[in-house]
Amino acid sequence: MGTNYPDIEVTRDGAVGIVEIQRPPHNFFDVLLIHQIADAFNTLDEDPSCRAVVLASQGKSFCAGANFGSGNEESSGDEEFTEEGFRNRTGSLYEEGVRLFRAKKPLIAAIQGAAIGGGFGLSLVADFRVAAPEARFAANFVKLGIHPGFGLTVTLPRLVGPQFANLMFFTGRRIKGDEALERGLVDELVPLDEVRGRAIALAKEIAENAPLAVASTRATTRQGLADQIKTATDHELKEQQWLRETEDATEGIQAVAERRPGNFIGR
Repeated sequence: MGTNYPDIEVTRDGAVGIVEIQRPPHNFFDVLLIHQIADAFNTLDEDPSCRAVVLASQGKSFCAGANFGSGNEESSGDEEFTEEGFRNRTGSLYEEGVRLFRAKKPLIAAIQGAAIGGGFGLSLVADFRVAAPEARFAANFVKLGIHPGFGLTVTLPRLVGPQFANLMFFTGRRIKGDEALERGLVDELVPLDEVRGRAIALAKEIAENAPLAVASTRATTRQGLADQIKTATDHELKEQQWLRETEDATEGIQAVAERRPGNFIGR
Protein backbone atom coordinates (compact mmCIF):
# COMPACT_ATOMS: atom_id res chain seq x y z
CA MET A 1 0.00 0.00 0.00
CA GLY A 2 2.98 2.31 -0.37
CA THR A 3 4.06 2.29 3.30
CA ASN A 4 6.85 -0.01 4.41
CA TYR A 5 6.98 -1.42 7.92
CA PRO A 6 9.78 -3.71 9.16
CA ASP A 7 7.53 -6.20 11.00
CA ILE A 8 4.09 -5.99 9.40
CA GLU A 9 2.59 -5.96 5.93
CA VAL A 10 -0.52 -3.99 4.99
CA THR A 11 -2.51 -5.20 1.98
CA ARG A 12 -6.02 -4.79 0.64
CA ASP A 13 -8.81 -7.12 -0.42
CA GLY A 14 -11.40 -4.76 -1.84
CA ALA A 15 -12.72 -2.59 0.97
CA VAL A 16 -10.90 -4.66 3.61
CA GLY A 17 -7.47 -3.71 4.89
CA ILE A 18 -5.31 -6.63 6.08
CA VAL A 19 -2.59 -5.98 8.64
CA GLU A 20 -0.32 -9.02 8.98
CA ILE A 21 2.23 -9.38 11.79
CA GLN A 22 5.40 -10.93 10.39
CA ARG A 23 7.48 -12.16 13.30
CA PRO A 24 6.97 -15.92 13.01
CA PRO A 25 6.74 -18.40 14.52
CA HIS A 26 5.38 -16.81 17.71
CA ASN A 27 5.12 -13.08 16.88
CA PHE A 28 6.39 -11.79 20.21
CA PHE A 29 5.64 -8.09 20.44
CA ASP A 30 7.46 -5.00 21.67
CA VAL A 31 6.92 -1.25 21.48
CA LEU A 32 8.11 -1.13 17.87
CA LEU A 33 5.60 -3.72 16.69
CA ILE A 34 2.63 -2.15 18.46
CA HIS A 35 3.69 1.25 17.09
CA GLN A 36 3.69 -0.14 13.55
CA ILE A 37 0.24 -1.68 13.97
CA ALA A 38 -1.13 1.56 15.39
CA ASP A 39 0.35 3.54 12.49
CA ALA A 40 -1.17 1.10 10.01
CA PHE A 41 -4.59 1.41 11.67
CA ASN A 42 -4.32 5.20 11.52
CA THR A 43 -3.43 5.10 7.82
CA LEU A 44 -6.39 2.84 7.08
CA ASP A 45 -8.66 5.12 9.14
CA GLU A 46 -7.75 7.98 6.81
CA ASP A 47 -8.62 5.97 3.69
CA PRO A 48 -12.36 6.20 2.97
CA SER A 49 -12.15 3.24 0.57
CA CYS A 50 -11.22 0.99 3.52
CA ARG A 51 -14.30 0.01 5.50
CA ALA A 52 -13.03 -2.77 7.77
CA VAL A 53 -9.70 -4.23 8.90
CA VAL A 54 -8.39 -7.74 9.58
CA LEU A 55 -5.47 -8.27 11.97
CA ALA A 56 -3.64 -11.52 11.24
CA SER A 57 -0.18 -12.99 11.74
CA GLN A 58 2.26 -15.40 10.17
CA GLY A 59 3.50 -18.53 11.88
CA LYS A 60 2.24 -20.87 14.57
CA SER A 61 1.02 -18.34 17.15
CA PHE A 62 -1.16 -15.30 16.75
CA CYS A 63 0.96 -13.52 19.37
CA ALA A 64 2.57 -15.47 22.20
CA GLY A 65 3.35 -12.49 24.40
CA ALA A 66 5.85 -9.73 25.01
CA ASN A 67 9.53 -9.43 24.24
CA PHE A 68 11.05 -6.89 26.62
CA GLY A 69 14.63 -7.89 25.96
CA SER A 70 17.08 -7.60 23.13
CA GLY A 71 14.46 -7.79 20.40
CA ASN A 72 15.95 -11.06 19.16
CA GLU A 73 12.94 -12.99 17.91
CA GLU A 74 15.00 -16.17 17.70
CA SER A 75 14.69 -16.48 21.46
CA SER A 76 11.78 -16.94 23.81
CA GLY A 77 9.80 -13.93 24.92
CA ASP A 78 10.03 -15.20 28.49
CA GLU A 79 13.81 -15.53 28.35
CA GLU A 80 14.01 -12.02 26.95
CA PHE A 81 11.71 -10.60 29.64
CA THR A 82 14.54 -8.61 31.26
CA GLU A 83 14.19 -6.28 34.23
CA GLU A 84 15.68 -3.32 32.35
CA GLY A 85 13.51 -3.92 29.32
CA PHE A 86 10.36 -4.23 31.38
CA ARG A 87 11.00 -1.03 33.35
CA ASN A 88 11.96 1.10 30.37
CA ARG A 89 9.53 -0.08 27.72
CA THR A 90 6.22 -1.06 29.28
CA GLY A 91 4.94 2.50 29.70
CA SER A 92 5.69 3.35 26.08
CA LEU A 93 4.13 0.05 25.02
CA TYR A 94 0.85 0.86 26.76
CA GLU A 95 0.78 4.34 25.22
CA GLU A 96 0.96 2.69 21.81
CA GLY A 97 -1.63 0.14 22.90
CA VAL A 98 -4.13 2.88 23.70
CA ARG A 99 -3.67 4.13 20.12
CA LEU A 100 -4.96 0.76 18.88
CA PHE A 101 -8.18 1.25 20.81
CA ARG A 102 -8.63 4.71 19.31
CA ALA A 103 -8.68 3.33 15.74
CA LYS A 104 -12.02 3.88 14.02
CA LYS A 105 -12.54 1.03 11.54
CA PRO A 106 -14.24 -2.26 12.52
CA LEU A 107 -11.52 -4.78 13.35
CA ILE A 108 -11.57 -8.58 13.07
CA ALA A 109 -8.71 -10.65 14.50
CA ALA A 110 -7.78 -13.93 12.78
CA ILE A 111 -6.48 -16.19 15.57
CA GLN A 112 -4.70 -19.27 14.22
CA GLY A 113 -2.77 -20.21 17.36
CA ALA A 114 -1.73 -19.00 20.80
CA ALA A 115 -2.75 -15.56 22.05
CA ILE A 116 -0.96 -15.34 25.38
CA GLY A 117 -0.52 -12.56 27.94
CA GLY A 118 -0.19 -9.25 26.12
CA GLY A 119 -0.87 -11.15 22.89
CA PHE A 120 -4.24 -12.06 24.37
CA GLY A 121 -4.71 -8.37 25.13
CA LEU A 122 -3.88 -7.55 21.51
CA SER A 123 -6.54 -9.96 20.28
CA LEU A 124 -9.13 -8.21 22.44
CA VAL A 125 -8.53 -4.87 20.75
CA ALA A 126 -10.63 -6.30 17.91
CA ASP A 127 -14.40 -6.12 17.67
CA PHE A 128 -14.58 -9.78 16.60
CA ARG A 129 -12.33 -12.83 16.66
CA VAL A 130 -12.33 -15.73 14.21
CA ALA A 131 -10.26 -18.62 15.55
CA ALA A 132 -9.17 -22.19 14.88
CA PRO A 133 -9.60 -25.09 17.31
CA GLU A 134 -5.80 -24.88 17.71
CA ALA A 135 -6.10 -21.38 19.20
CA ARG A 136 -5.18 -20.92 22.85
CA PHE A 137 -5.95 -17.94 25.08
CA ALA A 138 -4.34 -17.17 28.44
CA ALA A 139 -3.92 -14.23 30.78
CA ASN A 140 -0.92 -15.95 32.37
CA PHE A 141 0.42 -12.98 34.31
CA VAL A 142 0.07 -14.54 37.78
CA LYS A 143 2.27 -17.40 36.59
CA LEU A 144 4.90 -14.74 35.85
CA GLY A 145 4.37 -13.15 39.26
CA ILE A 146 2.93 -9.90 37.90
CA HIS A 147 -0.37 -8.08 37.38
CA PRO A 148 -2.39 -8.40 34.15
CA GLY A 149 -1.70 -5.74 31.52
CA PHE A 150 -2.53 -4.44 28.03
CA GLY A 151 -5.94 -3.30 29.26
CA LEU A 152 -7.15 -6.84 29.89
CA THR A 153 -8.66 -5.83 33.23
CA VAL A 154 -11.17 -3.84 31.14
CA THR A 155 -11.53 -5.83 27.92
CA LEU A 156 -11.79 -9.36 29.31
CA PRO A 157 -14.61 -8.75 31.87
CA ARG A 158 -16.38 -6.63 29.24
CA LEU A 159 -16.34 -9.61 26.88
CA VAL A 160 -16.95 -12.65 29.09
CA GLY A 161 -18.19 -11.16 32.37
CA PRO A 162 -16.28 -10.61 35.61
CA GLN A 163 -16.62 -14.13 36.97
CA PHE A 164 -14.96 -15.98 34.10
CA ALA A 165 -12.48 -13.16 33.63
CA ASN A 166 -11.39 -13.54 37.26
CA LEU A 167 -11.08 -17.29 36.76
CA MET A 168 -8.68 -16.68 33.89
CA PHE A 169 -6.79 -13.97 35.79
CA PHE A 170 -6.41 -15.89 39.05
CA THR A 171 -5.50 -19.28 37.53
CA GLY A 172 -3.60 -18.21 34.43
CA ARG A 173 -5.11 -21.23 32.68
CA ARG A 174 -5.13 -21.66 28.89
CA ILE A 175 -8.51 -21.75 27.19
CA LYS A 176 -8.80 -23.89 24.06
CA GLY A 177 -10.65 -22.86 20.94
CA ASP A 178 -13.87 -24.77 21.62
CA GLU A 179 -14.25 -23.36 25.14
CA ALA A 180 -13.31 -19.91 23.85
CA LEU A 181 -16.26 -20.11 21.47
CA GLU A 182 -18.57 -21.31 24.23
CA ARG A 183 -17.47 -18.49 26.55
CA GLY A 184 -17.73 -15.77 23.93
CA LEU A 185 -13.98 -15.14 23.65
CA VAL A 186 -14.27 -15.86 19.93
CA ASP A 187 -17.18 -15.31 17.58
CA GLU A 188 -16.52 -18.08 15.06
CA LEU A 189 -14.48 -21.29 15.19
CA VAL A 190 -13.38 -22.64 11.80
CA PRO A 191 -10.72 -25.07 10.52
CA LEU A 192 -7.18 -23.75 10.71
CA ASP A 193 -6.77 -23.24 6.99
CA GLU A 194 -10.01 -21.21 6.84
CA VAL A 195 -9.32 -18.73 9.65
CA ARG A 196 -7.98 -15.86 7.63
CA GLY A 197 -10.44 -16.31 4.78
CA ARG A 198 -13.38 -16.36 7.17
CA ALA A 199 -12.10 -13.26 8.99
CA ILE A 200 -11.86 -11.45 5.64
CA ALA A 201 -15.35 -12.65 4.71
CA LEU A 202 -16.75 -11.23 7.96
CA ALA A 203 -14.95 -7.95 7.31
CA LYS A 204 -16.46 -7.84 3.82
CA GLU A 205 -19.92 -8.50 5.24
CA ILE A 206 -19.48 -5.47 7.49
CA ALA A 207 -17.99 -3.42 4.63
CA GLU A 208 -21.11 -3.96 2.50
CA ASN A 209 -23.09 -1.72 4.81
CA ALA A 210 -23.36 2.07 4.93
CA PRO A 211 -19.92 3.13 6.21
CA LEU A 212 -21.06 6.23 8.09
CA ALA A 213 -23.74 4.23 9.88
CA VAL A 214 -21.27 1.47 10.78
CA ALA A 215 -18.75 4.01 12.08
CA SER A 216 -21.41 5.81 14.09
CA THR A 217 -22.73 2.58 15.60
CA ARG A 218 -19.22 1.39 16.49
CA ALA A 219 -18.39 4.72 18.08
CA THR A 220 -21.49 4.39 20.27
CA THR A 221 -20.88 0.78 21.32
CA ARG A 222 -17.21 1.52 22.13
CA GLN A 223 -17.85 4.95 23.63
CA GLY A 224 -15.26 5.72 26.30
CA LEU A 225 -13.42 2.42 25.82
CA ALA A 226 -10.05 3.91 24.82
CA ASP A 227 -10.17 6.28 27.80
CA GLN A 228 -10.98 3.34 30.09
CA ILE A 229 -8.01 1.47 28.63
CA LYS A 230 -5.76 4.48 29.31
CA THR A 231 -6.87 4.60 32.96
CA ALA A 232 -6.55 0.83 33.30
CA THR A 233 -3.08 0.58 31.75
CA ASP A 234 -1.82 3.39 33.97
CA HIS A 235 -2.93 1.35 36.98
CA GLU A 236 -1.79 -1.97 35.52
CA LEU A 237 1.67 -0.52 34.92
CA LYS A 238 2.00 0.71 38.52
CA GLU A 239 1.06 -2.73 39.83
CA GLN A 240 3.36 -4.50 37.39
CA GLN A 241 6.30 -2.26 38.26
CA TRP A 242 6.35 -3.04 41.98
CA LEU A 243 5.53 -6.71 41.46
CA ARG A 244 8.38 -6.95 38.94
CA GLU A 245 10.75 -6.15 41.83
CA THR A 246 9.64 -9.19 43.85
CA GLU A 247 11.38 -12.52 44.18
CA ASP A 248 8.19 -14.20 43.00
CA ALA A 249 8.37 -12.38 39.67
CA THR A 250 11.96 -13.46 39.15
CA GLU A 251 10.95 -17.03 39.92
CA GLY A 252 7.76 -16.89 37.83
CA ILE A 253 9.48 -15.62 34.71
CA GLN A 254 12.18 -18.28 35.08
CA ALA A 255 9.61 -21.00 35.72
CA VAL A 256 7.56 -20.12 32.64
CA ALA A 257 10.73 -20.04 30.52
CA GLU A 258 11.61 -23.52 31.85
CA ARG A 259 8.01 -24.76 31.44
CA ARG A 260 7.63 -25.78 35.08
CA PRO A 261 5.40 -24.70 38.00
CA GLY A 262 6.67 -21.72 39.95
CA ASN A 263 7.97 -22.14 43.50
CA PHE A 264 6.49 -18.96 44.97
CA ILE A 265 7.25 -17.62 48.44
CA GLY A 266 5.11 -14.49 48.65
CA ARG A 267 7.84 -11.89 48.57
